[in-house]
Amino acid sequence: MITAVAHVCFRVKDLDASLRFYRDGLGLKPAFDFTDDQGRRFGAYLFVGGRNFIELFATDTVTPAPSQSYQHFCLEVDDIEQTVREFHSRGIEVTDVKMGTDHSWQAWLSDPDGNRIELHQYTPESRQAPSLR
Repeated sequence: MITAVAHVCFRVKDLDASLRFYRDGLGLKPAFDFTDDQGRRFGAYLFVGGRNFIELFATDTVTPAPSQSYQHFCLEVDDIEQTVREFHSRGIEVTDVKMGTDHSWQAWLSDPDGNRIELHQYTPESRQAPSLR
């Protein structure tokens, strides 16, 4: 049965700008590229951690579903205050850290295409805690 989320995939307008954001800005490690028969890159896989990846495809290579309902994706961090400070030092706009209604710490940012990203740090009181054991 299902054991994890393997990857999240995004259509991006400018693959190079998105790679700079996710790789250089957020510090994700490149895993591999997708290339066509002429060796031109049209997509990329980035390693998030564990067995998790983010997949990026140039806008002209993937067509979205007509009623796609994506809202955001969430990255778990080990020290949210430090992560936000580090991202600020790299020129990335990130909201202030606040406690979410699930009793987990959160902060928000967006990638170059406006895809919203939640940074998330569990607490002992997090509503997800019973499932994490």
